[in-house]
Formats: sequence, C-alpha cells, structure tokens
Amino acid sequence: MSNVNRNIVIRILVVVVILFISIIYTSFTNNISVLEVFSQTRELPIYSVATEDKKIAISFDAAWGTEYSKDILDILDKYEVKATFFLVGFWVDKYPDLVKEIHDRGHEVGNHSTNHPYMSKLSEEQIIEELSTTGNKIEQLTGERPILFRPPYGDYNDKLIKVCMENGYYPIQWDVDSLDWKELGTQAVVDRVTRNVNNGSIVLFHNNAKYVSEYLPIVLDKLQKEGYEIVPVSKLIYKDNFYIDNTGKQHSKEIEEGN
Repeated sequence: MSNVNRNIVIRILVVVVILFISIIYTSFTNNISVLEVFSQTRELPIYSVATEDKKIAISFDAAWGTEYSKDILDILDKYEVKATFFLVGFWVDKYPDLVKEIHDRGHEVGNHSTNHPYMSKLSEEQIIEELSTTGNKIEQLTGERPILFRPPYGDYNDKLIKVCMENGYYPIQWDVDSLDWKELGTQAVVDRVTRNVNNGSIVLFHNNAKYVSEYLPIVLDKLQKEGYEIVPVSKLIYKDNFYIDNTGKQHSKEIEEGN
C-alpha cells in the first residue's frame, strides 16, 4: 500500500472513531440507547411552541421551600399574569394549603413527579406510579387533574414521553432557563430571560429561588412592555393535531396545512 493510500485509510479510521465516540457520548449524556441516537423518530417533550402570536408562558418548579411563594403569587396578581406551577408530590404533601391557594388564585398546577427522580432510569410501572400518585393528590386538593408533566432535572427518554402521552399528560420542558437557582443576582436573571424569549417560549423559574421577589416584577414589566401576553403553559401549547420538530418546538398541523 502506498503512503498516500495508507494516509487516506488512517484518516477514514480516525473519522469513524470520532463518530463512534460522539454517538456513545450522546447516548450516555442523554440517557438514551445507541439505537435511539440513530433513530429519526426519537420522542421529544415540548420545549416551545411555533406561533405568530406574541405569547409566552412562565413556569415555576416547586420541590423545596415556600419562603417566596406568597411573594410570587402577589406579584403575579399585580401584573395580572397567570402562570404554571409544577409541583413535586412531597411538596404537595407538606404544603397542601398553598397548593389550593395557587389553584384558587387562578394558576395552573402541573405534575413534577412524586419523588423527584431521574425519570429515564425508571421502569414503565415506576413512571406510572410517579405520575399517578402526585396527579391524584393534586386532583384531590384542586378538583382538577393535571395534564402537564415536567420531568425533574429535565431528564427524559422515549419511554417517559410515550407513557406520559398514554396517561393523559403533555410532557413539558423549556427553551428559556432563567438559571435562577444559581443565585447569580437579580440582573443576571432579568437579562437572561428578557434577551432570550421569543414567541412561543416557555420560561423556567423556581419557586424558592433566592432573588425571585426582586427579579420577577422586573421581568414581567419588561415582557409586558415589549408586548408579550403571558399565559399558563396549557394555554400556549396545541392539544391535538400537532408535531414536534427536532428542536422540541411544537407545531400545529392544522395551522401549517391551512397556510
């Protein structure tokens, strides 16, 4: 074999090895099988929504603490905004009166699991148990069964998405992460959210983030002045006849077919 041909073979082998390592890394970091990496039909949750309307949703994950919860509700009332609160089962158990108040003040209550596990590591039976246990608790307290599920840590796989849909839940992620849990200060959250929202965005906040009482009114004021309508997640997403593209953006088939 000539030196030229040998160099070509070596380069091809290097590319193959790099590709293989990339596939294994993608599989490991996303908790999916190697076959799923190659699959063109991987199931995705809803990260955002394709819409021409200047409309977004804000959401709060609640797993620990309530120090700022009343402040959040009062601020939302002041700006006449309704949000979605994703609640963990043990938080629901500890603060049932607050769950009722969130609902009674017009906000949406979503399911955030029972024990806050990595959902992709669970069996189908365990996933159903996580969904149904907290779903039942929320329904008993509010009179309404939740239809939205946000997986803890944003962790999911095909199995979780399919089980959610089979059990009446729309799996929800986010496309704008406030990173409020990092406690970087008020301005950092304001800048990150207001600079990254677009039509159809879903924003992630946490109910017990240190600076939430300071950043939330500033964020709401800025977004409303920019013309955004802020709605609960279920008022943003399409409930049927939709598809989700490879970025996690939900599209209405009806709207697109009409165009």
